[in-house]
Amino acid sequence: MADIREATVPDIGDFADIPVIEVLVAVGDTVKADQGLVTLESDKATMEVPAPFAGIVRELKVKVGDNVSEGAVVAMIEAGDGAKDTAAAAPQPEAPAAKPATSTQEGSSEVVEARVPDIGDFKDIPVIELLVQVGDTVSVDQGLITLESDKATMEVPAPAAGTIESLQVKVGDTLSEGSLVAKIRTSSGGKSAPAPASENTAPKTAAPTPRPQPSAAAATPAPSVAAASVPSGLPPHASPGIRRYARELGVDLSQVRGSGRKGRIVREDVNGFVKQALARPAGAPAGGAAGGLSLLPWPKVDFSRFGEIDKQPLSRIKKISGANLARNWAMIPHVTHQEEADITEMEAFRKQVGSEQKDVKITPLVFLIKAVVKALQRFPSFNASLDETGENLVLKKYFHVGIAVDTPDGLVVPVLRDCDRKSLLDLARELGEVSARARDKKLKPDDMSGGCFSISSLGGIGGSSFTPIINAPEVAILGVCRSTLKPVWDGQSFQPRLLLPLSLSYDHRVIDGAEAARFAAFLAQQLSDVRRLLL
Repeated sequence: MADIREATVPDIGDFADIPVIEVLVAVGDTVKADQGLVTLESDKATMEVPAPFAGIVRELKVKVGDNVSEGAVVAMIEAGDGAKDTAAAAPQPEAPAAKPATSTQEGSSEVVEARVPDIGDFKDIPVIELLVQVGDTVSVDQGLITLESDKATMEVPAPAAGTIESLQVKVGDTLSEGSLVAKIRTSSGGKSAPAPASENTAPKTAAPTPRPQPSAAAATPAPSVAAASVPSGLPPHASPGIRRYARELGVDLSQVRGSGRKGRIVREDVNGFVKQALARPAGAPAGGAAGGLSLLPWPKVDFSRFGEIDKQPLSRIKKISGANLARNWAMIPHVTHQEEADITEMEAFRKQVGSEQKDVKITPLVFLIKAVVKALQRFPSFNASLDETGENLVLKKYFHVGIAVDTPDGLVVPVLRDCDRKSLLDLARELGEVSARARDKKLKPDDMSGGCFSISSLGGIGGSSFTPIINAPEVAILGVCRSTLKPVWDGQSFQPRLLLPLSLSYDHRVIDGAEAARFAAFLAQQLSDVRRLLL
């Protein structure tokens, strides 16, 4: 015969008639011992009712909106083989009576001790948040700290109005009923609120915003996700399970709009918020850095413990470009398309022109600029930018190309303007001049603004491919590596051809993969037949 037993609401202190706000299981589900069955939430606390043993849920006795108290039957569970009724395994020691707030007289004021009140069978609950500081003025029942176990979230209230004289706990400490939390100095007229065991003095609790900081019961959280603009005047209502889930994703629940009963936050709200934050346009306003993604603090390491070191400050250029690169990488969904261009004829023509033009250096980069302009004219979405709202695409009628220049102090990107109106020789002269100014630190801010598309060339160094980071607010960038002589089948035999690797990174919000492939193929075609660049 099946061993079907009752799962009841355990000792929850002085709480009574608490509404069921979430049913966590369904009939037929297999549950583990201590797995949450339903979530209860009053205006004072949020808690889960756990399964007292492992088994299969055969019947649910409650639904969302029902009110339950200690001892109410929540579900009928068929105990599995070897299931252990944790409630009957051993008699639970009776929790000590709550210690009332004590006070000591001193002149016209007194010091009242704030202690953890009756919280049922909960013990050794970690402190996840300090709500006040020494010197703060508090009112009766104002929250002092937040406790959160894997089953409940609650605040410890002030038993009297006054000034916080000392805090006896810190984040990460674990407390039980009667633990000393703080000392409050009250005035002679201050109203103390001792809590005799016979009175209904359940702790004033609320569902606070979990902060992304480690505690004794939680692992290091994921990066925080902040909202763009979600109104929040009250503490968020969410079950402990949802709070754990939000911490794992790094979501600040105070920024999430709840769609459940009485504004309660459910799992779908958290998922939807994360999707919205990740999809937010680069220019859209956000409450956190990098389009809503606030990264974890950089690890602090004493490297000298492992050996000899030398510390050098970053150059000003690297500090500025580093911040921009980090923002662009975090906010723009990058995709990189790889292509090869046959530049055999182009290189032969370049050497010929170079031998004839002794006063100017003709580099492969000049041909790349002309080819890029042709491609931008054919594919105008590459010559565009998202506006500050992220909802409109600004198509540009001019063709300004940024060229990444390596200097001793770091990378700078001067812009060559109106490249569509200049000849190869004009671009060669201008490129030589602007590169010299960059290395001599003579570039002005205007020299590095207004770009439509950027080129980053490693051709003189090496490599076969890489992922260049888009220079916002541009939507694409071309990376170029060193050309290599390779055998290419022409239909009858292999011929030595000089192939140039191209790496095209593009903003996937604006450009799709097919369009990027067409752009790269067109660019390679322009480079393979130098006559096209002269048209």
